[in-house]
Amino acid sequence: MGKVFGSVRARAALGATVVVAVALVAAGLAVLGVLRSNLADRAEVDAGATARAVASKVAGGVAYRELDLGDDTPVQIVDEDHRVRAVSDDLQAVTGTGSSSVRPVAAAGEDHDDDGAGEVSSTPEYSAGTARIDGETAEYRWAALEVTDARGEDVTVYAGAPLATEQGAVGTVREAMLIGLPLLLVVVAGVTWLVTRRALRPVEGIRREMAAITASTDLSRRVPVPGSYDEVARLARTTNETLTALQASVERQRAFVADASHELRSPVASLRTQLEVGAAHPELLDLDGAVEDVVRLQRLAADLLLLARLDAGERPAHAPVALDALVREELAQRPGDRVPVRMEVAPVAVPGSRGQLARVLGNLVDNAQRHARGGVRVAVREEGRWAVLEVADDGQGVPEGERERIFERFVRLDDARSRDDGGAGLGLAIARDVAVRHGGTLAVRAAPEGGALFELRVPT
Repeated sequence: MGKVFGSVRARAALGATVVVAVALVAAGLAVLGVLRSNLADRAEVDAGATARAVASKVAGGVAYRELDLGDDTPVQIVDEDHRVRAVSDDLQAVTGTGSSSVRPVAAAGEDHDDDGAGEVSSTPEYSAGTARIDGETAEYRWAALEVTDARGEDVTVYAGAPLATEQGAVGTVREAMLIGLPLLLVVVAGVTWLVTRRALRPVEGIRREMAAITASTDLSRRVPVPGSYDEVARLARTTNETLTALQASVERQRAFVADASHELRSPVASLRTQLEVGAAHPELLDLDGAVEDVVRLQRLAADLLLLARLDAGERPAHAPVALDALVREELAQRPGDRVPVRMEVAPVAVPGSRGQLARVLGNLVDNAQRHARGGVRVAVREEGRWAVLEVADDGQGVPEGERERIFERFVRLDDARSRDDGGAGLGLAIARDVAVRHGGTLAVRAAPEGGALFELRVPT
């Protein structure tokens, strides 16, 4: 059963068929109920009219034996003692009236005429019963009307109207519904199946293309976008946007791996060469150079590990961090800087990770130390709901066309490449990623001192 209704088309067809079936059954029952009620009301009207006509004759003084009750409509007149005073012709049996007898009984004084007039009740009462006429028994709707005849005797006139018309009409409608309902449900199921199949055809095209992309690992391919403006078209466009982002991520990851391999190759090769020379000629071992290469490898490995955690979606903590105290503590641990660092800090705290914010400050100060001529300035202040951390130097600055590119990974400008102490080009990229994950920004512009000014903004 799960396989039969495993597709959306099958479930949609089944659901539509069930809903339409329930609606049609409910509507059919309502129609039958209304039809039966209307025909029953019509039968009551006919029975009431016949009863009133006979009652008028009885009240007018017509003797019971002289009443022309006919043989098409069953009529029975019963007195207070449940004796039958008159009955229509050919009535052989009756139920649902005041008496089951169909033999009239003459009462004393009936043959004597009276000049008085009787009285007819205004409202008949109705009941269900049967009558057998000419050997055929059928259901009837009986109207009972009380009347006082010319002699002052109270009798009840029962007149019946057949329910055969109502039963025939209801039966015909019921049979039509029983025949038409299954056919209509088959049509509904078929139309729903075809419409759903046509609507989901683009989805199948998207699925096939995604399967082909998965099999080929070619992320440059895109799924077909239908020309409509419905949910399927939006799904296709969103899928292509996801593929574009995935392709960019994969290409960025590949470039990252290639650049990381390139950056690691040089210090590893240098360290290996020094160790091999030291093993062959211990007197030529450059111990300071080996330690420097090890430190460079350690820093590069730490940067790569942090970038990997950031790319994995690591979110910073939301503990309060005092930026002014952070700046004082971090700068106090840098006694060997090439140029002096001047502080201009005001008390301000932000929620975030102290370790990551310290890494941002260290990377910005390291970058300023590499390019400054005579000094570096670090400032902390509060502007509205933002905490601002500035690191400025008096170097050559950053060309305006390079102010965004320097935040890319493994990107170094020509003057940075020419220095022996130049980094791997990850410091500014790490600082930008940390700023973004703290809900802030990191930008560079010209400093009043003439060099570059890096401005970190973090919401307080």
